[in-house]
Amino acid sequence: MRYVADRRGKLTKENSAQDCFLKLLYGHVWGRALLRPLVLPQVSRLSGKILDSKASCAFIPRFIRKHSISMGDYVPKKYVSFNDFFKRQLKSGARSIDAGPDTLISPCDSRLSVYPVNGQSVFSIKNTVYTTASLLKNKRLADSFAGGYIWIFRLCVEDYHRYIYVDDGYALKSVHIPGIFHTVNPVANEYFPIYKENEREYTLLRTKRFGDVLQMEVGAMLVGKIENRPGGRAVRRGQEKGNFAYGGSTVILLTKADAAQPDPDILHNSKRGIETRVKMGTRVGRRLA
Repeated sequence: MRYVADRRGKLTKENSAQDCFLKLLYGHVWGRALLRPLVLPQVSRLSGKILDSKASCAFIPRFIRKHSISMGDYVPKKYVSFNDFFKRQLKSGARSIDAGPDTLISPCDSRLSVYPVNGQSVFSIKNTVYTTASLLKNKRLADSFAGGYIWIFRLCVEDYHRYIYVDDGYALKSVHIPGIFHTVNPVANEYFPIYKENEREYTLLRTKRFGDVLQMEVGAMLVGKIENRPGGRAVRRGQEKGNFAYGGSTVILLTKADAAQPDPDILHNSKRGIETRVKMGTRVGRRLA
């Protein structure tokens, strides 16, 4: 059972049927045997080709109905594949980018959890322990975020799957970490340390308001392809950074000690194991320094 809160504090229960399926898949020996071929790269590539095909357009109407997606929010176009639809673009003005000088914004539509990074750079998600070093495969870089926060933005399939930069600044470096796709659903953490397995990319940013910030994208099971935009060194708040192809996916921020403070409701919910529903461009925290 998983609960998600909106910014007014209303709780809803989400994805209980999916959670039961994942517990069966990850928690039983036969389920894990079935999972093994599903996460092979060639299966992921085949799934991607199917969803890039013209025939996959047949999936679109049912998906819209099932997830109650308001298509009036998106730029109208004729989609050439399901993935073309999945990567659809919002109309100008459909999201407002908070321009407050002390505001940290959400990079995407998602469910957000925030955890402190302690002196040993250890954090926990749904009772599974991770280190920032294993996440980044770079202990020195991970240690630089000790005392700060890790912000985990989990996207569901019905969410808008484009994401933005959270502040003005400069991209210092970008790193790609190949991996095996596992679901980003938190239930899977009871059986697999999923962020060690998933493909991920991160960009280290030197931002105007929050100092050095690391922004990472994590792919999901089967497809979940990360499609980051090529660009120059300078970036700006609200600029589109990229998008995911089909699949639930995750965006992660790492902020340093005394750089940013999560909003009280988000921090309170996270301590209780409750995700907070947020929209791209809206405030999730404030500058400290």
